[in-house]
Amino acid sequence: MPLLRRPRRALLAALAVAAASVVAACSPPVSVDPAPYAAEPLCANIMLGIPEEIGGLELRATSSQATAAYGDDPVVIVRCGVEEPGPSEERCISVESGGAAQDWLVFEEADVWRGVSFGRAPALEVLIPKARADQAVGEILGLFNTSAVLADGNGLACQ
Repeated sequence: MPLLRRPRRALLAALAVAAASVVAACSPPVSVDPAPYAAEPLCANIMLGIPEEIGGLELRATSSQATAAYGDDPVVIVRCGVEEPGPSEERCISVESGGAAQDWLVFEEADVWRGVSFGRAPALEVLIPKARADQAVGEILGLFNTSAVLADGNGLACQ
C-alpha cells in the first residue's frame, strides 16, 4: 500500500505545479500608462528589439502600446515615446553593451531609477525599482542599448 501512495503523491505534486504554471500564464497585463509619443512609428521597431528577459525577469504583457514590463512586484517598466530630453544638467552616462553604445540620462527618484535614452528620438524610458538594482543601473540600461539605438539620433550626447 505505501508504494501506491508515493506515485499518487508525485502525480498530485506534478498536477499542482502544472496548475500553478497555467495560472501564472494567465496573469493580467501590467497596467502601464503609454508615453505621450507612443504612437510614433519608430517605437514599434524599438519595442520589437527589447529583450525577452533581463536579469532573470521575464517580459510580461502590458496594457498600453509601446510599453513593456519585467518581473513581479516590483516591476521594471519600459516606455517608448517619452518626451525627448534636451540639454541637461542631470547625470548622463555612456553605456556600451550588446555591440551598441548609448547615452542615458539617469534620474534618481524616491524608489526608482529612471533612465531616458539621450540623443535619440523617440526616447526610451526605463524605470528600475531600487529594490531590483540600486547599484547596477548602467548594466540594466545597457540591455536596452540595441533597441534604443534604433531611434533617430538628434545630435545630443553626454558631455
